[in-house]
Order: sequence, then C-alpha cells, then structure tokens
Amino acid sequence: MIQIAGVDEAGRGPLAGPVVAAAVLWSDNYRVEGLTDSKKLSHRQRESLRLELESLLPVGHWAVGSASPAEIDEVNILQATYLAMHRAIAQLQPAPTLLLVDGNRFKAYPGIEHRCEVKGDARFQAISAASIFAKTERDRLMTALHEEFPHYGWDRNMGYPSPGHRAAIEVHGPSPWHRRSFAWKPRQLQIDL
Repeated sequence: MIQIAGVDEAGRGPLAGPVVAAAVLWSDNYRVEGLTDSKKLSHRQRESLRLELESLLPVGHWAVGSASPAEIDEVNILQATYLAMHRAIAQLQPAPTLLLVDGNRFKAYPGIEHRCEVKGDARFQAISAASIFAKTERDRLMTALHEEFPHYGWDRNMGYPSPGHRAAIEVHGPSPWHRRSFAWKPRQLQIDL
C-alpha cells in the first residue's frame, strides 16, 4: 500500500532565521476546503487551516524540521533545505512510501521514493498541507524572535530583506539569527563619470 507524504519548506530567501520544512502523511479521504499554496493565503487563513489540519491528522502524521542559520552558512541554503526536509520526514509515523516534494530538486531520502512537483503546493493537498505547517511554524518562530530583537521588524518582514530590515542591520549590525553567507547591504549604484 502506498503511503504518500507531502513535503515543502518555508524561509529559503530571508536574511535571518532558520529554513523550516514540514512533511505530512496524507490520505485520499482527506478533504480540506481552501487548502492551497500557503503564499496565496493570508496569515489568518493559514493559521485557521493549520488548526483544522491539526484536528484532522493523527499524531505522527505531520512533523516540522529546521536548519539553523549556522547550518545554512555551513552547507548552503539548498543543502540546509534538504536537511530540514529530512528532519521532518524522519519524524513521520508510519514512514511514508512515496514523498511528493514541492519544487524541481530534492536530495533522496534513504529508503523512500520521491517525486518532485513544480508548483506542487497549489496542485496536491498533501504538499499544500506541508506548506501550511512550514510557513506557520516559521512565522511563529520569527514573531517570537522579534520580542528579543524588535529593531529588525521580524514580526512584519519575517526575516526577509525589506528596506527596513536592511537599514536595521546597518544600524545595529547582525543578530545571532542572521545568515552570515547572505548579502545584507543595499546594492550600491555604480555611476560612471
């Protein structure tokens, strides 16, 4: 019997915070109204869907994993994304037999077949559910970190490179949660005279 799990990530592009991935075991019997790519939904819609998914899914059928900024800097963002995905997959009970992974690349997980699906978070509810868990988990973490580092505006920009976030780095320097391998400074215009 094929046991499918959707896999997706959130937070590849920010200047700060971890990359977070989620894996969700999915049944053809599940139907969740409004479930789609988390980027197409408001914060309130994502949180509502997460609560619905938590009540629907049995214990062990969803999990999140992350890779820290230090790990991102050490192995690069793509490899850190795979690491976060593998950490989420490892927690699923029972183990899936097929992974549906959002995107066009994935580092094979030992003993489990996978299929990459471009824009899969909008086409497969299993991946959409993983997208919701990954995005809400990361947003919750960045909002909590904002309490400790309020000048970066992480409760609004979630660590992404907004002008205000870049300006705060210029004034306050990087925090322990910033990715050292990412470019923080505004691009300077080159003017030939």
